[in-house]
Amino acid sequence: MIRPAEFIHPEDAAALRQLESIPGFPALVRKVISLGLEPLRYGMNMATNIRLSPTQLPELYHHLPPICEKLGIDEPEFYLQMDPMPNAWTFGDTRIFITITSGLVEMMDNEELDAVIAHECGHILCRHVLYHNMAQYLLNGMDSLGLLGALTTPLKLAILYWYRKSELSCDRCASIITSPEVVSRIMARFAGGPKAITQNVNMEEWAKQADKYDEIRTDGVWNKALQLYVIMGLDHPFNAVRVREILTWGKSTQYQNLMTNLKNQASQPKCPQCGKSIEKEWMFCRHCGYKLK
Repeated sequence: MIRPAEFIHPEDAAALRQLESIPGFPALVRKVISLGLEPLRYGMNMATNIRLSPTQLPELYHHLPPICEKLGIDEPEFYLQMDPMPNAWTFGDTRIFITITSGLVEMMDNEELDAVIAHECGHILCRHVLYHNMAQYLLNGMDSLGLLGALTTPLKLAILYWYRKSELSCDRCASIITSPEVVSRIMARFAGGPKAITQNVNMEEWAKQADKYDEIRTDGVWNKALQLYVIMGLDHPFNAVRVREILTWGKSTQYQNLMTNLKNQASQPKCPQCGKSIEKEWMFCRHCGYKLK
């Protein structure tokens, strides 16, 4: 099992603390979502998309269970949507589901698809999904009833700022399941197109574009204002920034230690009944009570 504290991006954690420090904010989010957004989206997804299962397109479905098991999360519902645009998202609070598009499946190889699904599962593991729902509510202009009133604009900007930072945490989660290099390949697909075009992208050189971008966005008050105006309405960081972040983290002691620990855990003996790690001296599994000796 992997704990969010082992990989969460510090800017994600800080932005989330700021959001939750707003008096009544978590309760407000749940109230707004419960008024109909979740059942609306869940019903539309169920009625229009294909739910994947062991008997429904199993070659796609079987990407999900091993990832959930490794992350230690309950398996969400899993759907396929016909859409040529490569995309994936996670939605719901009481009933969480992941949807991937046909365009994503066609563009990604199996390893890259695992990374995308692991990214979405990272949102579940880090408990991002509820606030992501709220962000989508605001982005789609659904506050027509004035439920948030004058709070809408500042709240929208605060949530989107956190949303962007949360994506960096889930890129890390995807890197744990696959690797930083695979996550970088996904960013190349999103930025430049299919593997036939982007398979030879020099990732380190591309990451340096993020450094150049930093020079531009910090070059005087006017440039700072322009770049802030551009990014403050976005829900994802720029691709080059994400590549730089994940390649840097992949070289960090935190990542190396985490992967070593996971490798050691994988080599431990497992209970034949529940599959969880056990110690050699145990007479019974301390997780499920199964008799080992």
